[in-house]
Amino acid sequence: MSGERVALVTGGSKGVGQGIAVGLAEAGWTVVVSGRDEDRLAATVARIDAAGGHGSARTCRHEDDAEVAALVGGVAAEHGRLDLLVNNVWAGPPMNHVRPDRFWERPLSDWDSLVGLGLRAHFVAAHAAAPVLVAQGSGLVVNVSSVGARAYLHSTLYGVAKAGLDKMTEDLAHELSSDGVTVLSLWPGLVRTEQLLASGVESIAGVPVADAETPELQGRVVAALAADPAVHERTGTVVVTAELAAEYGIAEPDGGVPVSPRVMFGLA
Repeated sequence: MSGERVALVTGGSKGVGQGIAVGLAEAGWTVVVSGRDEDRLAATVARIDAAGGHGSARTCRHEDDAEVAALVGGVAAEHGRLDLLVNNVWAGPPMNHVRPDRFWERPLSDWDSLVGLGLRAHFVAAHAAAPVLVAQGSGLVVNVSSVGARAYLHSTLYGVAKAGLDKMTEDLAHELSSDGVTVLSLWPGLVRTEQLLASGVESIAGVPVADAETPELQGRVVAALAADPAVHERTGTVVVTAELAAEYGIAEPDGGVPVSPRVMFGLA
């Protein structure tokens, strides 16, 4: 397909991943989404196509390195390129957002999900994609991170995983910069996912759920980043959805104005 721009969004069956896929579709992208649930993936593909993109889905267990390598290689082989990898797949254990458990009250298995899978899955996908991107001499990797990398959010191990992801972004960017590949960490604010809305929680860390960002805003911002001819100047850095939305003049689908998590958590 002439002029085709191809994105792979891991964990694209719901929530932020689905929103990113839809936001990219609005900009005309071909979007491949991965995950476990075939029905949810099919729903995402339907939304991609309805938004003006070209969608397809691949089932993948992201704890299986071979499946991840096959996923990335298959997308590149089918489309002849890979312009954007969005590392969004995540394995967050159930948490009490009203009174978060302290680290010694949590099971040690949280390490395996948040770090062993959540953080590691991003590295494995980047590892598989890097040869494709280097051979092209171009491409963008966006790691979906969080203000939890710097401020306390959810749990100790959540912060460990997100801080590790931001450091990984910085170092991947260092190694890929001379090959024309850009790597960024994206900090959404509090996002109104289906799971969050269904929880009945009214606020998290003092932020009202009613004021939270939409998943689709994340995709609109990622699409704008990918279209920015100066995006490589940002490589290795953390970018914030709300701040980029203001910079690029991007509106929420419902007209809301997102607030930067830096402001929410009193960070510089």
